[in-house]
Formats: sequence, C-alpha cells, structure tokens
Amino acid sequence: MNHAGHGGGLSPGESHHHVFHRYDKPVHAGVLSLADDIDRPDRETLLAAVREIARGPVTAQAESVDRGFYPEEVLRQLGEAGAFRAHLAGLPGGPDYVTAIEALAEVSKACASTGFVYWCQLASTLFAERTPNAEAFHDTLLELATGEALGGTGISNAMKSIGGLEENSLKARPDGDGFIVDGLLPWVSNLGPDHYFGAMAVVDTPEGPKEVMFLANGEDPGVSFSRCPTFSGLEGTATLSVSFRGYRVPARNVLAYPARPFVGHICSAFVLLQCGVGWGIIQGAIDSIREVAGQQNGVNDFLDDQPDALQAELDAIVARVASLAGELFQGRKDLFIDVLTVRAEAAVLALRATQAALLHQGARGYLMNSPVQRRVREAQFVAIVTPAIKHIRKEIERQKALLAAA
Repeated sequence: MNHAGHGGGLSPGESHHHVFHRYDKPVHAGVLSLADDIDRPDRETLLAAVREIARGPVTAQAESVDRGFYPEEVLRQLGEAGAFRAHLAGLPGGPDYVTAIEALAEVSKACASTGFVYWCQLASTLFAERTPNAEAFHDTLLELATGEALGGTGISNAMKSIGGLEENSLKARPDGDGFIVDGLLPWVSNLGPDHYFGAMAVVDTPEGPKEVMFLANGEDPGVSFSRCPTFSGLEGTATLSVSFRGYRVPARNVLAYPARPFVGHICSAFVLLQCGVGWGIIQGAIDSIREVAGQQNGVNDFLDDQPDALQAELDAIVARVASLAGELFQGRKDLFIDVLTVRAEAAVLALRATQAALLHQGARGYLMNSPVQRRVREAQFVAIVTPAIKHIRKEIERQKALLAAA
C-alpha cells in the first residue's frame, strides 16, 4: 500500500515545494481520472452485486456489527463489486451519484452500521478525487476506490467549527513545505491501523486564521488512536479518538490550503451521499411494518403512521435526492441549502418510521435480536451524526445569510 504521504504521486526529482504552490489551484480545476486503471460496472450490475452482499453477509452480521464487530471483509467485497466508484467523475460516463446513494441504501437497509462505514469510504474517495492537489493522490484514490485501502472522514469537528458551533480542535503551523499538526479528534469512524482519513487543522497566519485539510494514515508517525466510550449502537463502525502529536503533513498529503473553498466545493456531495443511510433505515422500517400487516385482527390500523403513507414520504425524498444529485458540481450557489433540507427531512422521517415500526411489531420488535429495535437506535444516530438535525437547521440560516450578503 502506497500512502500518499509516503511517496504516492510524486515523480522522481519533483520537489515538494512545487507541489506546495498547487494549493492555490482553483477547487474546480478538474477531477482525477482513473479511466486508465479501472472500469466501472453498469448500474444494474452494481446494484445486483450490492443487493447480494446486503442480503447475504451484511444481514448475517448485522447484530454482531451493532455490538462491535467491524465488517472489514464486507467492505472489501463491496470494493471489489465497484461500490466505491459509482460516484467518481474520472471514469467513463461521469459521476452517477444516484446509483451510489441507492447502493448505499441497500446496505443500510440491512445494517446501518455497515452502511455508515460504507459512506465514510465514499467520503474519503470524494476528498482524494476532488482535491486541487489531485496529481499527488492518484495511487491513494485508486486504492480507496477499489477497497484495497479503507478510509474514514475526520472533519466533523471542522464542519462544526466552520458553522460557528465549536472551535477547531486541531492546530497546525507551517513547517517548510508542509505543516505540523497537534490536537485531538474525539470521534472518527472507519478507522484502523492502516486506514486513511481526512482531517482539518487551523493555521494562524498574518492575514488571520486559515484551515488546512489533509489526508492522514493510521500508520503515520505522530498519529495514535484510543477507544471511545461505548455507544448505544453502531459499535462496529470503528469509531475512535485520534491524537496528533507533532504530526508532520508533507505537501503531497495536503488536500487543500486554504481549505474552506474546497469544503464549499464538496459539501453538497458529502452530505447528499449520507442520505443513502437514512433511506435504507426508513425502507427497512417500512418493510417491517408490512411484515405484520393484518395481524391481531387489524389492530395496527389504529396506529398513526401507516406503511403506504410513510412510503409516499420516502419516495418523495428519494426523488428530490435524485434531482439534487444531477446538480452536484454545477455551480448552483444555493444547492447546499436544498441538500441540507432533504438530509434533515430524511433524518426526521427515519425517527418517525422506525418508531412506527416498533409500535407495529410490538414485543417481537423490542427483542435485542430484532432489527426493528436496532433501527430505532440507527435512526437516532442519523439524527445526531454530523450534520445533526439541529446543526443543519442552524447552517441553513447561516447559508441564507451568506447568500443575502453576497
């Protein structure tokens, strides 16, 4: 495995200083092409392969993953099936975010823990593909897109910092053509000793604070992991605390500096992809309601939320997600507001649908080995993971104010 920070992407004799100046390239300068390296399965072939994996090992392992088993082998299988590259623009046919999100929903319907680490993998490929420093990340993107390497996203704290919710907990200072980073990230998912993950640190400059976004690896010197407290669910997502102590980011590992324009460029895709997790949870809940329809002399008909109405709400959300997917990276300035809105609506519907499923299923759904009660906890996670519902609503107002002031 070639870590980006260990030589990937630099040709012999090319100076790090030369790469450093590429930070100033516009964030829309282009995307990294893998067309000469890998192909992409067509939509139906990919979805069929993902459904087979979801209905087989994902379903079989769901209870164990919820309690702490990390589904590494399943992620490798998804990578081999092409699930981590449907959304990549640098392959023939261009990006297909609709298929990427639908495939994610298939897995999340069976196990949202596996779905969430799947999303983390997609996010890490998004970082590596869309960076203005793309030449340096070719080998890394290829490994992530095929599942040879696994990756997470460590920008929850940074997103909250940009939104004015909390301070950035990572501090960086210039060091030659790179940076030295110190600090602690409390929650980073899909981590392992040799996994990649994105992170963002604040740099004090004479012009004021700026952020640098970079790709790190668990094997890099200066990076260490520690366990988080036990969660009420999704224990198998390999969510750890990450400590940086004197961690050096070489120029070739920098995704963007300054980072905010890059974050603005990818944020709609980053958040829209998450909708696949909520979609899967909601559909799984609706299916479990239908499993018990008509039982006990129709008593479930007296409950407020019924499957056809919930399905109609989900179908409307899915249609909007598909429409928004076609507008990604097209320059619409208010797109992020619409993406945030549908992401929040999916989270709210996930809470309602899973609660309704528990009421419809009754005691059998309350058993610890039942996917019905597990989805209640998975939906709660979707509602609070970054961006949480409350964060989204605040961010929408911030985005509206920024547009009004522009």
